[in-house]
Amino acid sequence: MDGSFGDRAAAYVDRVERCLDRALPPADLAPTRLHEAMRYAVLNGGKRVRPMLVYAAGECVGASPGQLDPAATAIELIHAFSLVHDDLPAMDDDDLRRGLPTVHRRFDEATAILAADALQPLAFGVIAGASELSAPQKVALAGLIAEACGSLGMTGGQAIDVGATGSLLGAAELEAMHAMKTGALIHASVMSACCVADALSDEETNGMDAFGRHIGLAFQIRDDLLDVEGATDVIGKRAGADAALGKPTWPALFGVEQSRARCAELLDAARASLGIFGDRAESLLWLARLIVERSA
Repeated sequence: MDGSFGDRAAAYVDRVERCLDRALPPADLAPTRLHEAMRYAVLNGGKRVRPMLVYAAGECVGASPGQLDPAATAIELIHAFSLVHDDLPAMDDDDLRRGLPTVHRRFDEATAILAADALQPLAFGVIAGASELSAPQKVALAGLIAEACGSLGMTGGQAIDVGATGSLLGAAELEAMHAMKTGALIHASVMSACCVADALSDEETNGMDAFGRHIGLAFQIRDDLLDVEGATDVIGKRAGADAALGKPTWPALFGVEQSRARCAELLDAARASLGIFGDRAESLLWLARLIVERSA
């Protein structure tokens, strides 16, 4: 495909925004407060990195945007659900998300919990109702996302994070927690394209799998760095929150310079894993650089 993925990224963001808007219940449909909170949680900005990974991976493996819309939409709904829960007083007790009051601050705690609870099944409803996908594709995609957000993925990683607050973890333990809490859904974003693409070789599938795992871990380490180095008005959430809560992070355990070095190692490994795709990997490589070099 001609041009840099950067030239197409804004169009993909607009595309998934329209898909999300269609998937969410109207704010004036009863129960209105719940639906307003769901829309607030999803449509209040955000970089849409996970949907962009879906579309970029699709370019790499030859899947069409129409085939990728259900995955991009469902994964972003799952991500929004996780952020609402992550911000709750029982978790991180955050006041800001994407530069705006968190859902439980804008509404109330009960409404925030219910809104997040409703976003999760909505994500799987999007997949089930996708006319663009065959039944086997729907099953594969639903299974991929369910595993990524369950007790062996994102939710399990959050449980480990809560239990480890105030504790010291080794490098392997910390990477395992990050791979579950953040990396699993990013990995699923990449692998979702494989669920809907025409048959791929084992080498191609393995390359995508490795890329997703490397870049998922790099994303979280970069997030940890931004908590140390970023400003609240730039990153859109309270800077220094991890340190204040005593959370185990890469910079806290190994310092800023080692964290940057680990990000660079993971970026190199991610690049190498896509070698089989040649020029078709441009879109994913562009996003990988964005993830590691972002300032928010």
